[in-house]
Amino acid sequence: MKTMKNWLLTGLLFMIVSTAFSQSKITGTITDGALSLPGANAVVKGSSDAGSSDFDGKFTITTSVTSGEIVVSYLGYESKTISFSVAKGGTVNLGVITLNSNSNELSEIVVKSGVVDIAKDRKTPVAVSTIKAAEIQAKLGTQEFPEILKNTPSVYATKSGGGFGDSRINIRGFDQKNIAVMINGVPVNDMEGGTVYWSNWAGLSDVTSAMQVQRGLGSSKLAIASVGGTINVLTKTSDMKEGGTISSGFGNAQYFKVQASYNTGVMKNGLSASVLLSSTVGDGYIDGTQFEGKNYYIAFGYKPNDKHDIQFTFTGAPQWHNQRNTFITLDTYLKYGSNGDPNTRYNSDWGYLNGEAYNIRKNYYSKPVGSINWDWNINETTKLSTVVYGSWGRGAGTNGTGGIRGNNYAASALRTADGLVDYDKIQQWNSGQPITLGTTSYQRTPVAGEYPYVNGVDTGRSGANTPTSPYVYNTTSGISQISSFNSHNWYGGIVSMNKKLTETLTLDLGVDLRTYKGIHYQTLNNLYGASAFLDKTDVNNPNRILTQIYPTKASLNPFAKATAEEKLGYDYDGNVNWYGAFTQLEYSKDNLTAFIQGAISEQGFKRTDRFNYTPDNPLYETDYENILGGNVKGGANYNINEQHNVFFNTGYYSKQPFFTAVYPNFRNILNGNLTNEKIFGLEAGYGFRSSIVNANVNVYRTSWKDRYLRNNDGSGNNPGGYIDYSGISEIHSGIELEANAKVTDKLKINAMFSVGDWKYDGNSISNTYDAANNVVPGTANTVLYLDGVKVGDAAQLTASLGAAYEVVRGLTVDANYNYYDKLYSTIAPLNFTKEDNRGSLQLPDYGLVDAGLSYRLPVGKKKDNSVNFRFNVNNVFDEIYIAEGKTNFFAEDFPTQATYKGISTNNQVYFGFGRTWNMTLSYNF
Repeated sequence: MKTMKNWLLTGLLFMIVSTAFSQSKITGTITDGALSLPGANAVVKGSSDAGSSDFDGKFTITTSVTSGEIVVSYLGYESKTISFSVAKGGTVNLGVITLNSNSNELSEIVVKSGVVDIAKDRKTPVAVSTIKAAEIQAKLGTQEFPEILKNTPSVYATKSGGGFGDSRINIRGFDQKNIAVMINGVPVNDMEGGTVYWSNWAGLSDVTSAMQVQRGLGSSKLAIASVGGTINVLTKTSDMKEGGTISSGFGNAQYFKVQASYNTGVMKNGLSASVLLSSTVGDGYIDGTQFEGKNYYIAFGYKPNDKHDIQFTFTGAPQWHNQRNTFITLDTYLKYGSNGDPNTRYNSDWGYLNGEAYNIRKNYYSKPVGSINWDWNINETTKLSTVVYGSWGRGAGTNGTGGIRGNNYAASALRTADGLVDYDKIQQWNSGQPITLGTTSYQRTPVAGEYPYVNGVDTGRSGANTPTSPYVYNTTSGISQISSFNSHNWYGGIVSMNKKLTETLTLDLGVDLRTYKGIHYQTLNNLYGASAFLDKTDVNNPNRILTQIYPTKASLNPFAKATAEEKLGYDYDGNVNWYGAFTQLEYSKDNLTAFIQGAISEQGFKRTDRFNYTPDNPLYETDYENILGGNVKGGANYNINEQHNVFFNTGYYSKQPFFTAVYPNFRNILNGNLTNEKIFGLEAGYGFRSSIVNANVNVYRTSWKDRYLRNNDGSGNNPGGYIDYSGISEIHSGIELEANAKVTDKLKINAMFSVGDWKYDGNSISNTYDAANNVVPGTANTVLYLDGVKVGDAAQLTASLGAAYEVVRGLTVDANYNYYDKLYSTIAPLNFTKEDNRGSLQLPDYGLVDAGLSYRLPVGKKKDNSVNFRFNVNNVFDEIYIAEGKTNFFAEDFPTQATYKGISTNNQVYFGFGRTWNMTLSYNF
């Protein structure tokens, strides 16, 4: 019996050994021509033998087959079939396998500079989503650039007022002032207020090769304000392969766009060049929001050898667009609607002047940016990366100033029967002609035979030397159009050294230096029939008569002057200096990656005011107020196996306040209660990769203390006013799920779900100011009882489900459903002055369907050129929905007031867009 057992064990061992030795291995590395593709699938055709690439793009397949074909696939790329032959028990390396994007564009190459902190799948321990150029070019269409991120967890993007480029984005409940936006590793958030105006980057989608959203503290080594997250935009470089694109697109509301680009590729002498030009015009979906935008992109490269790579880029997008800036009540939308439905396109800022459409609210800006990137591979273990850059912003936003017998331009007394601003009536009054307000006729009183607009003294309100309010009660003043300029000169540089200390340890060291000068003043744009503008706001030049009219279009000259000769209202400079240093130590061995990171920065704030102070006044120009800040972060990722990984990160930020907090109320008086904002974040996640499904789950908690905030006061009785909040604390926590699947070679599915609990922690203080920077009576140091109130302005529950199906080769149809709930209005101080307030107003939930069709036809002798067609329909079912709320009026408090979808029609809201469509035809060569 014992002998038989030995024979059986010996036979079994022989079978195991024979099977093991008969197993062969197939290895390789999968890339897109520039970067590795982690999570790509490699399958032996006709079998279940498969492997998935790691974060370096490497894969291994164990198989008993000695010859055949493997199919390599990755979402967003064309599959590739490769033949192989391998001896039993042997190993064959297929080398580098390059997949081509299945986009309508040529294959893109992203900036490879070492200053760009790109999160790597299954290695960098942060919650991250990446959108390739294929999706951006196909699906963006007439949407705003941030909207391409709407299928990303915890992201809420809206069109805000609806003007071209006026969109905004929130991540995990934090607005874009507290989201770090980086372009090729360079921060672009305004250095005074952290703002990002997407109209300044309207052409960015044309030159983007990839966009990565890192939610939470992110992987950037710089001491940047990534409270909610980091948006990393990577543009194309000059060393793309030789070729070009010509395209044309059009859509609803007279949208029309033309674009052309060409790349030389890398020539024998190491030089390369790339250029792109485009132009976009349209009437805008919202009434009275016509626009025009240009875009230029120039890149030069030089790669003399393997050690040095130099890239120069220069891009700009000069534009002008009319806006919808005045918040509108639901009552008003319904008043100008029909059949009980609101007129969601209604814009209370536009009308007709001399028979032509006219809007007093307009934005015009040009923000060219130039940069030089130099990467130097000093040796096998040391790399030095440097970028120097400059930005020269020029432009403004227009508004109306003054009034007619107590009515500003937006008042109902100056409207036509269909709700438009009666600009002809304003012009008649300004030029001395009689007008009718209500049932009474009035006529402007001339001053010394002239009809000047008086700015700075309102003798009809409360006596002389009272700053003008937008409501003017005397009979001599009128209404004029003015521009508020926010130009700047911005220069900076980042130097980063990457040193591999050992096989497992890598050290990064660097500096981040920036200097910024914001140039702020107002100019005169339209007198509407008046003869001059009498300005009394400049203490150095009182009683100035202004007559020079400045145009309201951005200059195509990227180095246009940053100042004007005749200024009014205010004239000041805001200077910000930034000195930063950072370091990171990373450990990486086998399945474990861990890092610890630290950064420190000193910001200096200085203000020069040429209108409120004389040169001999000590307050005319302040000294620099230097404030220290910084952060420390750490985290780890562990790959359990080729399918499963887990990660954790945490960090603490001490963030300097914005310029408006250092010098509040537009004066050169230092805030006596300056304090840094404190952010503490915790995050953990789990990832799953297989040949069919990729999925990620993340949980997070972020606390934010001592926040300072300034918002425009959108109330109808304080146009141009604003509200300061101080001492705000918030807690944001939630869970996120993101997944995509390749069900078959033809069918792909994507899904997302996120739910947050974002609320205020403790109470706050607010002050409301009018357009002349005076505290509105009764609003000084108002206590706001916010403890436990939900944070508004973004949906706390988002979900999406989408699919793409290749009907025949080259023809693909796709659709996506997005759902939003737990959307609350922005807090309005009036509603939180009592402890027993009702909290934030919850707006109705909504769901939207988008759909599209793509067709790619290969042409040319080698079929390497193509004609491409794309058709998009957004909001297919023309859903009417409220995207933003600005007030907190509850129906229970107004029992006699009408309601809309359960909320009081007293509330001011912005509706989202209804059904829109666009199509693009392009030729790639």
